[in-house]
Amino acid sequence: MLSHINAKNQPAMVDVGEKPVTARNAHAVAVVTLPPELARLIVNHEITGKKGPVFQTSSIAGVMAAKRTSELIPLCHLLPLDDCQVEIKAGPADARGAVDVVIHCRASTHAKTGVEMEALTGASVAALTLYDMGKAVSHEIVIKEIRLIEKTGGKSDYRSEAEY
Repeated sequence: MLSHINAKNQPAMVDVGEKPVTARNAHAVAVVTLPPELARLIVNHEITGKKGPVFQTSSIAGVMAAKRTSELIPLCHLLPLDDCQVEIKAGPADARGAVDVVIHCRASTHAKTGVEMEALTGASVAALTLYDMGKAVSHEIVIKEIRLIEKTGGKSDYRSEAEY
């Protein structure tokens, strides 16, 4: 059964009142493909444009979003984040000159529920910010993937087989 659906088949917040506070960690990634004309602007693993340094701005946006996840995702608990780090790395150009950029968002807390949504939200908003800042050059930017890589704490841990 889905955790956010009650016995009356209605959306409901999960009651975590009886759960213990434990250390919780999550790591999510987003993969964004930059078209050749935008990829050519990467110098020293950063793009600088009219709105400022694109990767740095996207990283800050990711952290800000992770901190506000409960305002964006219905029924999501408000969590005090102990830490949130967003790292953005551009890979090598492919044969046509496009570049995959991998956005890592790692979040941690001590709470009664997991921090996966915060990590996923941080990675997502960092990817959207990268798109927003790069669209002046090209609308061919593709956000290919957003996924949870790892979560620890609580009753079960998870580790994806995917490598980034």
